[in-house]
Amino acid sequence: MRLPASVRRAVGAALAPLAAGALALGGLTAWVLAGAAGSPAAPAVTGARLLLPSNPEATAAFFDIRNTGGADDALVGVTAPWRGRAMLGRRVVRAGAGSMRMVDAVAVPAGGTLRMSASGVDVMVRRPPRLRVGDRVPFVLRFRDSGPVRVTAVVVRPGS
Repeated sequence: MRLPASVRRAVGAALAPLAAGALALGGLTAWVLAGAAGSPAAPAVTGARLLLPSNPEATAAFFDIRNTGGADDALVGVTAPWRGRAMLGRRVVRAGAGSMRMVDAVAVPAGGTLRMSASGVDVMVRRPPRLRVGDRVPFVLRFRDSGPVRVTAVVVRPGS
């Protein structure tokens, strides 16, 4: 028995959306089974160091932040334990001259690592107290989605 042409056209027109839906459902199922679906950002901070100040007005802190979660996040602020301020900054070079530009947030992608350095992103620390190499200084890193993470930075000599 042969179907009428109008029925064949209707069935043909319905197959494309059904195939697309089945493909999308298969992809979502694989994503869920891989453990990535709904996995929140999970920042882990290591390599926390604070440069021994050579200037009483400012120094820099650096952190290595690995996001082991399945969602992107962003570092949105840092708090230091003393009256001075801690601000996120990025080194910018124009026409051979370097300068610091304050930034509101720094992305920490899912499964990625943010490694702070003097030539990239760092934390500018204003008016640090008198410090010695080896001192331990607590900081609080605030993330957009994950919330605060407490970490202790070790005071190191510049260049180490």
